[in-house]
Amino acid sequence: MKGERDFSDGVALVRVSTPVRLAEGFCKVERYTLELEGVDGAPIIQTREIVHIGSVVGVLAIDLDRDEIVLIRQFRLAAHLTTGKGDLLEIVAGHVNRGEQPATAANRECLEELGVRPAKMVEIFTFMSSPGLLDEHATMFLASVDASQLPKHAGATNENEQTRPIRISIDAALRGLSKGLTCNGYLIIALQWLALNRADVKRMLRPDATAT
Repeated sequence: MKGERDFSDGVALVRVSTPVRLAEGFCKVERYTLELEGVDGAPIIQTREIVHIGSVVGVLAIDLDRDEIVLIRQFRLAAHLTTGKGDLLEIVAGHVNRGEQPATAANRECLEELGVRPAKMVEIFTFMSSPGLLDEHATMFLASVDASQLPKHAGATNENEQTRPIRISIDAALRGLSKGLTCNGYLIIALQWLALNRADVKRMLRPDATAT
């Protein structure tokens, strides 16, 4: 039986070509040719396109006094085209700017998208959302906020962004998760973490608590 040591990502033996630029807009798209060793020792040649997103952050914002989470709604074209439900429910998230630390980016995104700054914030885990196509690498944070201070609308004006902060009880959010009421990956991952770790959240967000 395999143990915890085997439950981890590993280093691959691979040769990767110089990329060929295919497109560059909000994101850069490049094509790579790579050579892997097959199970029989023969080389496997693959061609893959990568959409370069880079480092991003997500923030699960919680009001401990009110037992609420704070989410946002904003329009997402991909969701609109795929499911017909483009008014997407989300956690706070955004890109890490060049030279910026993830924690700094998370604080900035909270202020931009929620209109409030976290009182306490701790990093909880990292993940890649779709490593078969994207190089997006996300750092997820847990944050305490005062939901009573939320504005009706927020968003970074320099990005022509409009977000609508909303408050929902943690119990209602977890029920919605179990019923499959949202298809947003970041939100689903954050709520699944919350369902597993809810008993520790107050300890983690105490003003005197240290990050673990």
